[in-house]
Amino acid sequence: MEKKAKRMKDYNRAGYLFVFPFVVVFLIFNVYPVLRTLYLSFTNTKIAGVGQADWVWFDNYARVLTDKFFWRALWNTVRIWGVNIVLQLGLAFLLMMVFSDVKYKMRGLGIFRVIYYLPNLIAATSVAFLFKTLLDWRYGTFNQIIYYIYRFFGKSYNPIDWLGTAANAGNTIAVIQTWVWFGNSFIMLMAGVQGISRDYFEAAAIDGAGRWTVFGKITLPLIKPILLYVAITSLIGGLQMFDLPFLMSDKASASYNSVQTVVMYLYKFGFETGTTQTGYASAIAYIIFLIILSVSVIQFKLFNRKED
Repeated sequence: MEKKAKRMKDYNRAGYLFVFPFVVVFLIFNVYPVLRTLYLSFTNTKIAGVGQADWVWFDNYARVLTDKFFWRALWNTVRIWGVNIVLQLGLAFLLMMVFSDVKYKMRGLGIFRVIYYLPNLIAATSVAFLFKTLLDWRYGTFNQIIYYIYRFFGKSYNPIDWLGTAANAGNTIAVIQTWVWFGNSFIMLMAGVQGISRDYFEAAAIDGAGRWTVFGKITLPLIKPILLYVAITSLIGGLQMFDLPFLMSDKASASYNSVQTVVMYLYKFGFETGTTQTGYASAIAYIIFLIILSVSVIQFKLFNRKED
């Protein structure tokens, strides 16, 4: 028994050795940056590691809460994300209903999954360059196609500046975000549907239940956990929106103030030369975190209440 106990202790020590590298990397690259950012948010640091930083307590947080440009950036983020999530989930739900309908018996789901998910695998820089080229208001392919359609019907067409005007830029970026991410939502929802026993759908089909009845009474209640996951991850990703708006906008354009997201505003104070205020940027980061946390908790409570 003693030898067996000794072998078990040696085995456990070996396990700790395997875990140790991960713990070290996690502490250095995950925990330390979070704590360091929290510390900087209470100081007036201009550039981290340069000059002396004074402790200013909650002054940076008070400044964020009274900064109208921060709230404008947050509203831009919510507006773009709102259009995106409606289109994204709407399209994902539509495809999910088609592919899960036993009456259609759609084949080749794996091929369609790959096709729909493919935009999600393309680098954001490539997506931004592609659509900036396609949507160029003078020579872009999109305006050229519309021009020839109008011309075919004998009408004139004035090219639309899809990314250069405040009225169009936000919605255009939201549609592009939908194209990138709807495949991911579709796969998640289909995974939830495939976890439901086919007997429910077949029984409903035999009883003559319509598609909307099946969707509302069977599919929707049983995929609520997946739907909660998609809603929360979409919210987190939406409020952290940065790459496409940043790459597809121009500071000199009239649309920049309408597409500047809250993370782009953080980037301005955290990393741009001439406006760097690391302490203030750190406070913005924690305010964004608190907003995401609060809304996620509200979403979780609402889903649980409906489930009850």
